[in-house]
Amino acid sequence: MPTSRHALRVSLVSGLLLVSACKKQEEAKPEGAGGKPAEVTAPAPKEKALKVGLVTDVGGRGDHSFNDSALRGLELWGAGKKMGGGSYKDASPEELKETLQQDLATRGIAPVAGVTPVVLQSKVPEDYEPNLQLLVDQGVGMAIGVGFMLENAVETVAKRNPDTKFLLIDSTLADAEGKPYTLPNVRSVLYREEQGSFLVGALAGLASKNNKVGFVGGMEVPLIKRFEAGFRAGVAATNPKATVLVNYTGSFDNVAAGKQVGQDLVTKGADVVYHAAGSDGMGVIQAVKEARAAGKPVFVIGVDSDQSHLAPEAVLTSMLKRVDLGVYEAVRDLAQGKLEGGDVVLGLKEGGVTYAPVRVEFPGKAEALQKVEELRTKIVAGELQVPTHPSQLPAAAAPAQK
Repeated sequence: MPTSRHALRVSLVSGLLLVSACKKQEEAKPEGAGGKPAEVTAPAPKEKALKVGLVTDVGGRGDHSFNDSALRGLELWGAGKKMGGGSYKDASPEELKETLQQDLATRGIAPVAGVTPVVLQSKVPEDYEPNLQLLVDQGVGMAIGVGFMLENAVETVAKRNPDTKFLLIDSTLADAEGKPYTLPNVRSVLYREEQGSFLVGALAGLASKNNKVGFVGGMEVPLIKRFEAGFRAGVAATNPKATVLVNYTGSFDNVAAGKQVGQDLVTKGADVVYHAAGSDGMGVIQAVKEARAAGKPVFVIGVDSDQSHLAPEAVLTSMLKRVDLGVYEAVRDLAQGKLEGGDVVLGLKEGGVTYAPVRVEFPGKAEALQKVEELRTKIVAGELQVPTHPSQLPAAAAPAQK
């Protein structure tokens, strides 16, 4: 008897399942007009997920300059995201538009569908290589190394992972003899910093009343020497009588050192100070802000990003180095399958450098801006060559003093 009852239960259950299945099958075939089966529309394809990783240099997130520009290119422009409270939130079209200068309006900058940013911050240089490898292990389609200090790490990890794309900002790859070379999976983006620095130098020369301006560099390396050379040449172009005071902090992540150097230059009479010093530059800006609050008619010129928000009354302008644009275009090209290895160089002509809007007032402002724009036109046309190292400056041009 137990066997018969078990068989009966199995038979009843099987029958119920069969009826249920038939009913579901009938419900899955909706009828259209005239009693004919309706056409089933295929679901829209899902956006292809694409993880893009970025490793900061030691300056890190929040430097209001170099690293933040790179993060803007990946997070806000590339993925349409904003970091807040330790997590990403969708950015509004207004938030994106606020970061686009007028000259970027024709670039077609818009978030790339499916992009997810993965950001790792480096505390010390020894973090660079393991951070890049960690991004590869996490399956990113492209790993971005922000800054020339990551050149060796990018080279090592790119060779180890030829199927992953890499973006290197501010440096080419170099062989054992120091000669530049390329890898098929590495794009290097370089900038003509001297051209943008020339324009803000020209503006500084016109805005200075003491005929004495200052330059603060971070580490004394060829890259920062380009900033110095361009700035000094620009000052000489508009104010041959002006003296340029030059000092280097020796770092990019020491705000206190930047403030000390900034205070020293102001004490020595510089009434316009330009910095190219990463996070150290926030100290320079603070020094000039405090001097201005104390009654001194001094200005500071920011770098990489528009830094006017840090001291609206003290920031004359900022030399914009479009790291954000270089990163964004690489993300876009990656998503479109167009990212190739090799070197990309961005100057005034390519929109890679420029200067931020001059929001403060000073005597002769309109005429000064007109003169700066005339110089821009000459550089873009190739009529004016800007030196890339202080050794190329004419001996009589704006003698530098430390």
